[in-house]
Amino acid sequence: MTSAGGAVGAAPLPIGLIGLGKHGLRYLTHIREDVPGFRLAAVSRRDREAGEKIAREAGARYHRDPRDLIADREVAAVVAAVPPSEHPEIVAAAVRERKPLLIEKPFAANLETALALEDLIESAGLPCLVGQTLRFSGVVQAVRGLVERIGRLHQLVLTQSFEPTRLGWLDDPRSSGGGNILHTGVHEFDLLRYLTGGEAIEATCFVERVTTQLTEDSFSAAISIDAGGATTILAAVAGSRATRSRAGEIRLVGEHGQIVADHVLREVAIVEDRRSTVLPRPADVPTVREALRVFHDVAEGRIASPITPRDGVRAVAIADACYRSAASGCREKVRLGREE
Repeated sequence: MTSAGGAVGAAPLPIGLIGLGKHGLRYLTHIREDVPGFRLAAVSRRDREAGEKIAREAGARYHRDPRDLIADREVAAVVAAVPPSEHPEIVAAAVRERKPLLIEKPFAANLETALALEDLIESAGLPCLVGQTLRFSGVVQAVRGLVERIGRLHQLVLTQSFEPTRLGWLDDPRSSGGGNILHTGVHEFDLLRYLTGGEAIEATCFVERVTTQLTEDSFSAAISIDAGGATTILAAVAGSRATRSRAGEIRLVGEHGQIVADHVLREVAIVEDRRSTVLPRPADVPTVREALRVFHDVAEGRIASPITPRDGVRAVAIADACYRSAASGCREKVRLGREE
């Protein structure tokens, strides 16, 4: 028998957590309360006073420098929940120390860096799970299980909207690498691939700043997807971080019907002919918890990573095309590698 995140009776795997901000604290809570296969061994935060306080409360060691945490002999695997500008030094240290790594999305601040990190991880054979956590949503899983019912897909609509961020670094391109396209859009760009099995070809994108100063907090993009053979799927993707509300629309249009869902409101319906059948509400799945459970098996060598550095690169590549389109005012190709 197995328990969540590990075999019954097996010694917990000591894990180090880099980043104790809003998202990092979610990882902290789930590591301590929901994934018995892990034991929190060490934490890292630039703010020494805050980091040491959390470490004491969690019974873990504190390292100000993430590289010291990764080199800690008591740490067997690493979770990084930090701005993407910090990813290169973390990946380099994890490769050097041979420590399995769960690295949050976006995989990198730009496509060039993403490709370099992928090369480094793959060349080393390092177990790595990229935190495209929306894949673990109960709604997303329900939608994916219904795709065959509506026949061949030809259109997709994905939107995600929520409140303005209170995280100052998100509006600083030096830390964030970009705005809502990079930090929310990559979830949607990953879902394009996950739900269709295809690859994005081209993108046309428009951006606005509603409440932000330096980065976009509103975008709308039209993306074409190669689904194999002669099949092209047209997708509309939009994101807003400037509303006092939350929603996450997922609409798939197929030859036999449509799936209409919302991963925030936890709603799923099938539309056939002119009838809408509302399905039972999917479970409210904590996606970070599920990512950690999967990462435990990846770190232990039980399974290959289901969300690879290549998946992280592909999401960043679509964001890159959107940024180039917004700047040029033209349709731009999605570059999937250096050869392009």
